[in-house]
Amino acid sequence: MAKGKYEKWLEPDGLILLEGWARDGLSKEQIAHNIGINVKTLYDWEQKYPPICNAIKKGKEVVAYEVENALYKRALGFEAEEVTTEVRKDAKGNTIEKHVKRVKKQVAPDTGAAIFLLKNLRPDMWREKQIIKHEGEMHSPKLDDIMTQLGGDGLDE
Repeated sequence: MAKGKYEKWLEPDGLILLEGWARDGLSKEQIAHNIGINVKTLYDWEQKYPPICNAIKKGKEVVAYEVENALYKRALGFEAEEVTTEVRKDAKGNTIEKHVKRVKKQVAPDTGAAIFLLKNLRPDMWREKQIIKHEGEMHSPKLDDIMTQLGGDGLDE
């Protein structure tokens, strides 16, 4: 009896490959293409076979943390080392000397990254849409007059 196509992907090597593709940032459509199946089939496999679902989730989780860490660094600014190699050559083009130059550079905080982080980490303080709760009564003499003229008795109290 032939093995189902999904069984290969439940074996340790298959699960590692799925996790790696997810960690590399491949979409579910791309993962399905690599397997040689339709993306709907992949969604079905994730529902039926938890190891497949868990492998893809685990891979994507690593990527999410890496992106979060990079965003955090950009928001606060950081120090980076730039390494360049200078090569001196003679008239014939032969290398005479190689010199590795290391320079520490300060990368300034990125305002956009900081705003994005704050909106997501502290939405109660930083979201653009503020929720304002109004309590009390509002009376509008003009509106009451209009309502009376239209046959209403003004605003209900």
